[in-house]
Amino acid sequence: MKKMLEKHLTLREKILENIRDAIVSGRLQAGTRVSEPELAERYGISRTPIREAFRQLESEGYLTVIPRRGAVVCEFSPKDVEEFYAIKSIMEGYAARQACERLTKKDLDRLQTINNKLAELARTGDIKHFFKVHSDFHELFIKAADNEKLHELIAGLVTKFQRLRFTSLSLPGRMEISVQEHEKIIDAFRRKDADLAETLVRKNAEYGGRVLMGSTTPAPNS
Repeated sequence: MKKMLEKHLTLREKILENIRDAIVSGRLQAGTRVSEPELAERYGISRTPIREAFRQLESEGYLTVIPRRGAVVCEFSPKDVEEFYAIKSIMEGYAARQACERLTKKDLDRLQTINNKLAELARTGDIKHFFKVHSDFHELFIKAADNEKLHELIAGLVTKFQRLRFTSLSLPGRMEISVQEHEKIIDAFRRKDADLAETLVRKNAEYGGRVLMGSTTPAPNS
């Protein structure tokens, strides 16, 4: 029973990763239907893990599951991108301001350790691990703000638009710029400069949106 469960979970993760990769790389374009029967046949499995994968991908903003039509790749308009990053910048900026006085030395050292790891991943071009560790960086200072409602709102927002965040970080040079931005944010936290911490975190989010929309605006503080 345990082996069957592990196989089930492994297959679901494989399906998730393959569909995410296909969408981010452009092999699956917006509006394309993702066939449940076709995937079931390809992997030689029942439709249950596929449906579970579809539900997860829908929550992350990759797919829309339409009754009697199946799953379709989501399409985000420039307005969607602009609105998401505007809201993200405001909420995360406020979290940074609130966290500034609350972050302990241990927290600050942890932020530095995370960013050192991000620098290493950027050098090797490992976007999948970079994305996961990048989320840890933001999660740490957001939780330090000690506002559970704010944490819930940000978590719900970034989960729904996970695809946009991943795509933005996948763009050439974006990982390296993110690491540089984080260093400035850590320094502001160490100096307990709440105004600067909020400004830098907001610029960080806003820049992520601009590069995703193909803006040629230079990196913040460059």
